[in-house]
Amino acid sequence: MYAKDYVFIILGISIYSFAFNAFILPHNVVMGGMAGIGSIVYYLTKAMSLAGKLPFVIPVGYTVFAVNIILLIIAWRALTRTFVIRTVFGFTVLMIILNAMQPLFPEPVMSDFLVSLVIGAIVMGVGIGMVFVHNGSTGGTDIVAAMVSKHTNVSIGRTMMMCDFVIVSSGCLVLDYSFQTAVYGMLITILVGYMCDLMINTNRQAVQFIIFSPKWEEIATAINNDAHRGCTVINGMGWYSKKEIKVLLVMCRKIESVTIFRIIKNIDNNALITQANVNGVYGQGFDELKLKMKTPAQQAQQNQDDAGNSAATDPQA
Repeated sequence: MYAKDYVFIILGISIYSFAFNAFILPHNVVMGGMAGIGSIVYYLTKAMSLAGKLPFVIPVGYTVFAVNIILLIIAWRALTRTFVIRTVFGFTVLMIILNAMQPLFPEPVMSDFLVSLVIGAIVMGVGIGMVFVHNGSTGGTDIVAAMVSKHTNVSIGRTMMMCDFVIVSSGCLVLDYSFQTAVYGMLITILVGYMCDLMINTNRQAVQFIIFSPKWEEIATAINNDAHRGCTVINGMGWYSKKEIKVLLVMCRKIESVTIFRIIKNIDNNALITQANVNGVYGQGFDELKLKMKTPAQQAQQNQDDAGNSAATDPQA
């Protein structure tokens, strides 16, 4: 990662920590993630401290740090060295900032319960999404999500939501919360996951250009050199003019589309351009296609089963 990535990771964690401490934690609602587990421990130790059964209260950040260490030990073999390094960096920074900000917000910033939770969840999702966009991780359910994302096409936000539902349910059982409080916890979880996915997918969304221009060679060369994107030249024919033409097919990230438009219009202001959103682009320069492939033995067994089924249903057999 570059120095810029670390700056944005720290900024994203700071946004996440502010929203959690200012909008969520003071309202005594358990949300998902390591922050949810930390909240459970914090609320329990706070109640025991007020009852005189415990001389201290465990801040959320310490629980987050401890649980992350345990998860890293469990998942050590499945994670890459780079992921481990950036995860340790992420949850260490998270612990420091969470603990530093927690005393600053003994009361919620907004008194309106529901509005405070919604704003907090949205801002937290933006923060955690920023961390992921810049190849960072805050650990916790991120570790589980990264392991699942490594082998499947299940989105990070969706995996986090599934893990978070378990944490919210556990918190409600341990702290004996009402059903309404559990629903609020689920609402926060869904919003955080949705905003996280929105941040990531907005950055990764791809578009497809089809370009018709007599200056196709200049445009293709400029896109290669200036936008650092590939072009495919397709042979075509204009049916009205009955003349052969060259058509350019270009795929790029959505955030790069303005650059492509500028390149085309600078060379040929009369070029005919179509732009379309695509659901996914996989391969060099884009996302990796993650599928669990069958082993040779499994494939051979599948072929044998298919042959047996065909023989059983063939009336001529």
